[in-house]
Amino acid sequence: MTARGWFLFSLMGVVWGIPYLMIKVAVDAPLSPSMVVFTRCALGAVLLLPFALRQGGLAGTVRAHWRPMLAFACIEIIGPWFTLTDAERHLSSSTAGLLIAGVPIVGVLMARFFGDTERLGARRVAGLTLGLAGVTVLTVPHLTGGDARSLAEVLVTVLGYATAPLIAARYLKDVPTLQLTAPCLALAAIVYAPAAALTWPSSVPSPQVLASLAGLGVICTAVAFVAFLELIKEVGPTRSTVITYVNPAVAVAAGALFLGESLTVGIAVAFTLILAGSVLATAGPGGSGGSSGPGEPVRSVVPGEAMGSAVPGGSAGLSELVGP
Repeated sequence: MTARGWFLFSLMGVVWGIPYLMIKVAVDAPLSPSMVVFTRCALGAVLLLPFALRQGGLAGTVRAHWRPMLAFACIEIIGPWFTLTDAERHLSSSTAGLLIAGVPIVGVLMARFFGDTERLGARRVAGLTLGLAGVTVLTVPHLTGGDARSLAEVLVTVLGYATAPLIAARYLKDVPTLQLTAPCLALAAIVYAPAAALTWPSSVPSPQVLASLAGLGVICTAVAFVAFLELIKEVGPTRSTVITYVNPAVAVAAGALFLGESLTVGIAVAFTLILAGSVLATAGPGGSGGSSGPGEPVRSVVPGEAMGSAVPGGSAGLSELVGP
């Protein structure tokens, strides 16, 4: 993988590893889950809509694809972002991030249900296995934490993140990414606006909380989507999914550094497994880096991140995008 690819990979590992920390700060303020989701979606929509409009044909795209776009918005954003945010009222940010790491496994099962399969080389399978082992080491101690409702809410989020990319890949593969993402974020903001208004805080939140909300909308939503597109162009959609295993490690580290959440020997071991797995899983055939080669499957599932194939000519299709 090129230096630019590693930079984008590292950036996405951080950008989609810190939303759990920011969500936790917001709901502990306490802000309502509806308020948090509304603010995140509204900021993301405001930043991305101008670019989507500049591409031209946005209204026509929505008219032609409104049914699958509505399904995508509900299954990827409107439902999962609320259940994840609500769950973090009772779960630590690191636990939430770790449990979300189950998305790739559920994604494989859902892909088979949809009739899609993906072949991976032995080296990359070994890398993914190491990464999964690291996630397991991190996750198992937390499975008894939190109440049953919160764990169920995270499961709903996992199912949504695993299913939405399959819908996008099958029904929305020809839609430009921004023309999928921006309208879906705008719709989610509209849906949550009434509930957010009813639970609007009586006083201005602290600077820390405001920074968390801004970070969720600007960095973890708008900027992240653009950066992930560049990552897919650079390394291919299949290898880009390995950030799935880096995100939980970042979530744990952020929780420990900023919220005082526990950091144990088991977590250190898991970090090692996750990073080693990432190196193997991003290596090309024969150990060389680079983007997907001819004949390599391009469909993949990431936690709210991506699935689909790059459009010839360098622009990526909208089916690549899904966010935590």
